[in-house]
Amino acid sequence: MDLVVCMGEGADRDDAEALAERVNAPLSEKIGDGLTLMTDADGISLLGFGMRYQGDFEHMLPRVTRGRLSHEMLIHVAKPKGGGLSAIDATAGMGEDSFLLAACGYEVTLYEKNAVVAALLRDAMRRAENDPLLKNIVGRMHIYEGDSTEMIPDAGGTVDLVYLDPMFPARQKSGLINKKLQLIQKLEQPCVDEKTLLDAALSVQPKKIIIKRPLRGACLAGVEPSYSVKGKAIRYDCIAFPERF
Repeated sequence: MDLVVCMGEGADRDDAEALAERVNAPLSEKIGDGLTLMTDADGISLLGFGMRYQGDFEHMLPRVTRGRLSHEMLIHVAKPKGGGLSAIDATAGMGEDSFLLAACGYEVTLYEKNAVVAALLRDAMRRAENDPLLKNIVGRMHIYEGDSTEMIPDAGGTVDLVYLDPMFPARQKSGLINKKLQLIQKLEQPCVDEKTLLDAALSVQPKKIIIKRPLRGACLAGVEPSYSVKGKAIRYDCIAFPERF
């Protein structure tokens, strides 16, 4: 997919040039015919095909305030107990699930392989740090750009939880896919090496691995979970090792 970086109003040229180098795309004076990474005074946005997307954690606030966080299915599966909990999100995407884990107390290490998605996520986290309601949560989120299957085995310390949310196969009707996914799916493809991803998660010997799957989708790498929690459209498969640590 063709990609250009474009400067909008209020953009800093040095920052734009650094962004273009980071995502290996040319700096253009105008919006491209494919995807455009726009940098301006408001941050970084992804444009293309009549759509515009910018990462934003402010819209997550209703899900983590006024007692609602405990009703999130992911948090129900994660079952946080005590303090000092650590998690790895091996397939960070735009970090929304990591945000939920951080909101309930996990210190979360995020890995994102795609440079464009990583740039959008970093920008969303940077802007969230300016919001007093979001600052403490994103302060527990630490992003690393690169292939998690190569980086996770070198992670030090104990890990309570590894979270895996590989891109689902693109079989949903286009009208049901939100703006974020329509653009992100043009950058990231469904996971094709499930075993390598799962092996990387297992290598750090976590207490629990949580895997997000389509409701009727096959188990990741064909490995049966210890148990599953099902929602209306998705399910969480959990591989648990309660005897560890």
